[in-house]
Amino acid sequence: MTDRRDFLRTSALLGFGATVPTFLGNTAFAAPTSDKPGAKDTILVVVQLTGGNDGLNTVIPFADPEYAKLRPNIGIKKDEAKKLTDSLGLHPAMGDFAKLHDDGALCVVQGIGYPNPDQSHFRSMDIWHAASTEQSLTEGWIGKAFKEKAVPGFHLADSTKESAPLALTGAPARIPSITSLEDFQLKVAAADPKEREKQQKLIEEVASRERERPELTKAPVAHAPGSPDLLDFVKRTATTTYASTEKLASIGKNYTPKVPYPTTALATRLKLAAQLIDAGVGARLFYVSLDGFDTHAGQGGATGGHATLLETVSGAISAFYRDLAARGHGERVCVMTFSEFGRRAKENGSKGTDHGSGAPMFLVGGRVKGGVVGDHPSLTKLEDGNLKHATDFRTVYAAVLNEWLGVDAAKVLGKGFPPAKVFKA
Repeated sequence: MTDRRDFLRTSALLGFGATVPTFLGNTAFAAPTSDKPGAKDTILVVVQLTGGNDGLNTVIPFADPEYAKLRPNIGIKKDEAKKLTDSLGLHPAMGDFAKLHDDGALCVVQGIGYPNPDQSHFRSMDIWHAASTEQSLTEGWIGKAFKEKAVPGFHLADSTKESAPLALTGAPARIPSITSLEDFQLKVAAADPKEREKQQKLIEEVASRERERPELTKAPVAHAPGSPDLLDFVKRTATTTYASTEKLASIGKNYTPKVPYPTTALATRLKLAAQLIDAGVGARLFYVSLDGFDTHAGQGGATGGHATLLETVSGAISAFYRDLAARGHGERVCVMTFSEFGRRAKENGSKGTDHGSGAPMFLVGGRVKGGVVGDHPSLTKLEDGNLKHATDFRTVYAAVLNEWLGVDAAKVLGKGFPPAKVFKA
């Protein structure tokens, strides 16, 4: 039997990493196995396309003769585009999105932007993250939303060096960044391998023994250091956290996707989100980024660098949605993509495109309004060579806040942004 001194000493030496959020402790014992439905709350997955995605070669106005004039080298031919309407089509690399469109699970929102668009990557991204054009931006739209309603979530980072976005700043509880399920493994602080093994075995034994006692589900009041109540509190905290890591560690072992995922980093991170969603750990927000959309030179047309990026986005999001839909979560999930700006209408001398505006957003899910929302920006009425935006991005945010997350959008965005019609009635 471990005495109080040994247990407290060992507890002080072990941790579960900064990535284990407190909300997991509330679901560690109750979370269902992967073959049973979890909680029914709606879930938002934000996919950031970093660098300024070229919207004109993403949603293509192939019937407009001006398009071919503006893009003689990188333009997509009519018979190559994946048809959405009689005048619009998706890039040929987005075949998976085209199938989602045919199934009514893809919403294409045209001509998105904001007044007086900024062409700086950093400033424009901050505006999208904060949902504000104020000069000083310190809080994100998601962080502010979570002040109104507690919504647990994760930032799915590509590496440990990727910092959490401004969009999440301001949340009352930190939204952890994780790269894989291994981030949840039990960690101990001892430098010596034998001591680490000893500490890990000790906490595993205590957690196993204490978890069998039902009374531990109620946290006692902690009194003076060294008191029995404090010892029980420390035991319970360690036990609950350990149970969380056990639950999370088992997710990867027990999870078999219903559809194959592409072998891309984005697909891997979205698969991680699917595992956490299906395990019922309680998270309702997942944020992920894909870089590389700053295509100033050698952008390519039907093939090339931009095509590869769009294929990555289309394939990863489609696999994620179809996997979860096959598990009964299709009505719960909404995936929203955005980029800090679009590109100019006319290709440049390097067979690429420069910073512009008026690009599309995509929403994927079982309850999104399928099809095309809004008119494609005019190719003849340009502003300094840029497409004019027709829809403020904050109206899409307003719909997501009001109708999806159940948060009063006016308290986050201010007044003047009526929700865009992107969800089914």
